[in-house]
Amino acid sequence: MILLNFSHPITEEQHKQIKRAIDADITDRPLDILKVECQMGVNADFAEQVVSLVDACKLSPHEWQTKRILVNLPALSTAATLMLAELHGRCGYYPPVIRLKQKDGVIPPRYVLAEIMDVNGQRQNARKRR
Repeated sequence: MILLNFSHPITEEQHKQIKRAIDADITDRPLDILKVECQMGVNADFAEQVVSLVDACKLSPHEWQTKRILVNLPALSTAATLMLAELHGRCGYYPPVIRLKQKDGVIPPRYVLAEIMDVNGQRQNARKRR
């Protein structure tokens, strides 16, 4: 599985938590993290910037459609919205997304895995509520 990381670096602790959540520890499947530096220029077109960010992953059309992909979206919600659309266009589905949360009672703040969100499953379930 490939984790496309468009946000803060993934810590060793987060890496282990994500591997456990996707059963990579059990199956000995690797979790490869592809870090893409993501600084959005607020005065430039976001759609163009998102295309460039996703292009920076350097995956072939075949890989987009066959590799198991997990995503850590950009923190900026408007960029994340466009990125989901771009990823859906390349993969043919919405890839799952990790959500990190601040660990309670820890100073300085430390972030841990909160959940892996099944975005495509959410879409499928929403279609039933039309």
